[in-house]
Formats: sequence, structure tokens, C-alpha cells
Amino acid sequence: MKRTAIAFASVLALLGMLGSVAYATSGAHFFSASGSVDDNGGLRFAWDEAGVGQVTVSYSASAQNSATYACINGGNNHPSASNKEVLAGPLSGGLGAFNPLNGRIRASNVGPLGPIPAGSFSCPNGQKLVLAQVTYTAITLTDTTNNVSTAIADVCRSFSTLFPCP
Repeated sequence: MKRTAIAFASVLALLGMLGSVAYATSGAHFFSASGSVDDNGGLRFAWDEAGVGQVTVSYSASAQNSATYACINGGNNHPSASNKEVLAGPLSGGLGAFNPLNGRIRASNVGPLGPIPAGSFSCPNGQKLVLAQVTYTAITLTDTTNNVSTAIADVCRSFSTLFPCP
């Protein structure tokens, strides 16, 4: 009888531990996530994720980026429609590691990711190179610790009235 009680208690303890492990690793979920474009054209992130337990959580992000660079003259005009360059491509990177508070992580203004640099594009004398518009699409935020991802709505920002967002 004593052995049966010990065996039964051991099984209950084991089931309890397995249940808590399953909860800690499978309960992570995003309440919300958003993206915005900062003053330098970089993609910034904000999110609220719960069910992450008490371990440090790492995040990464990916997106498609389109950046329009243009030459602007002293009168803040774009003198030639051909005097611009649109660069596009994928971006991805780590956003850092965060410590949860009561199993939840709330983060804001994290980043930036991007934009794609102008590279060798340059302007003629008397004109300055500016980032005129930037767009991020297919944005994904990933909790790499718990392997949970969420999609974020596309964002666009125009830095010149000459290049409005669609």
C-alpha cells in the first residue's frame, strides 16, 4: 500500500512538471505588434507578447523594403524625374533580447531595421541627396526563443511632398 501511494504521488508530480513545461514553451502569443518609420527611414517596432515564461526572449524581424532616393536643389525642388533611384530588396535582423515581467514583454520603438542605403547614387553639384520615400511590406516579427511569429501591416513614409506614399 505504501509503495502504491509513493508511485501514485511520483506519477502526479511528473505529470505536474510536464504540464508546466508544456505551458512555458507553447503559451507564447502576441497580443499586438506594429511598425512605424522613424525620421531616418528606419523601420521601428512595438509589441506586446504574453505567455513567454520568465526566460529572456530574443526577437528578429524581416521585411521587404523600397527606398526612393532623389536629388533636391536649393529651392527644395526635384529638378529632373530621372534624377532619382528606387532601391528594393529584403531586410532582416535581430532586434535584441528582452526580459519578461510576469511572463509578458511589452516593447516600443525597437530597431531600426533599414532602410536600404543609397549606395553609389549621387547628385550633381548644387543638389543634395535625400531619402524621399520609404516603404516596408511583408513585415514579420519573430520571437526566436519560442518560435512564434506575427505579421505587421505595411508602412510607408514620405519625406517630400514630391514623393507621396501610395
